[in-house]
Amino acid sequence: MTQDSAGSSDTNAEVIAPVPRITLQAFCESHDVAAAIQAAITDRRMQKAISKVQMGGPAAAVEAFQDAPTPNALILENTQDRAQLFAHLERLSEVCDAGTRVIVVGHVNDISLFRELTSRGVSDYLIAPIDVLDVVRSVSQLFGAPGAASLGRTISIVGAKGGVGASTVAHNIAWAISQSLDASTVLVDLDLAFGTAGLDFNQDPPQGVADAVFAPDRLDQAMVDRLLSRCSENLSLLAAPAILDKTYDMSEEAMDHLIEILRGLVPTIVMDVPHVWNAWTKRVIMTSDDILIVATPDLASLRNAKNLIDLCRQTRTHDRQPQLMLNQVGVPKRPEIAAAEFAKTFGLELAGTIPFDPQLFGTAANNGQMIAEVQPNGPIAQNYVKLAASLMGRIEAKKSKRSLIEPLVAKLLRRKAS
Repeated sequence: MTQDSAGSSDTNAEVIAPVPRITLQAFCESHDVAAAIQAAITDRRMQKAISKVQMGGPAAAVEAFQDAPTPNALILENTQDRAQLFAHLERLSEVCDAGTRVIVVGHVNDISLFRELTSRGVSDYLIAPIDVLDVVRSVSQLFGAPGAASLGRTISIVGAKGGVGASTVAHNIAWAISQSLDASTVLVDLDLAFGTAGLDFNQDPPQGVADAVFAPDRLDQAMVDRLLSRCSENLSLLAAPAILDKTYDMSEEAMDHLIEILRGLVPTIVMDVPHVWNAWTKRVIMTSDDILIVATPDLASLRNAKNLIDLCRQTRTHDRQPQLMLNQVGVPKRPEIAAAEFAKTFGLELAGTIPFDPQLFGTAANNGQMIAEVQPNGPIAQNYVKLAASLMGRIEAKKSKRSLIEPLVAKLLRRKAS
């Protein structure tokens, strides 16, 4: 997969599992491969790994581990002939600890060499030149659970400032993903003190995300499954308590275990991230597979969105760029920055715009419904479907059965009345 200078990747961005807490050492023979591996170990998915890159190739690895324990993963670049490579691997096998996974980076595209390497216990063979995602993907796959289901995509939705309607956007996008894209989805309301997901879906679950976060020792898939509140066949909610009986000053890693479990349970996790900036919210956003920033067409939103996008471009160089949308566009008598001018500041296209419609949104909120339930074929509901498809890397959303059947039913009723 190739990436542009801004750090975005192909529209259908793959989901690569975060690498667990392992040790990894690489022994390279060329500076290009060493640079690619060095860049890979700074990737967000490799942040738990304790990694080291050095020169010398397989010969240096043999020398290094004569009297030292081997790491969980070993990357060896080889520029020599196959006889020398096999000789080094034979010597390594005599000193390697059981369970050490070996990845060889070679400069020859030879299927027979690959087969010979795998028969000797090598876990993977990469062909130079390699890029960052080649390395991250290979290491990730080495430590994935055998037969595990495909990893869930995490999507963080956050407002550029308070009051921009990011929670409403998050809830409607989660609904669109589950209904129009037919993907099993969990919506996680991370605004623990003031979250509105329970109200918006007309749910009052006795337990939710706080119970998961404050019981890390008991947290497992079975517990998370009990905490989920079902909103529809394809959508479940992990609600916020939305009470003020305690403060929610949490550690940077507070959400890590919960998100890891959710990724193994469902294909899509939409996280409604509150507009606060502390260690754990920053970590949730920056470690997500995709990010949507919700802004209104004003100067404060523009400044804050720019800060967020700049930070993402600096720290998430191997991920898709965050997407940006404008919400509450067209408030009467309010001066607004034109959408084209707003997008021009960032050098990207807006993912979408949602117009200001207090009657529609007020009705939905008071009824505990989504926009697609109040006005299923309206333009705003379709905008949410397009946003959902964009975040999921899909060009077109699947038409729901309901939208196909309703026109036929209406037509039959008109015939009957006449």
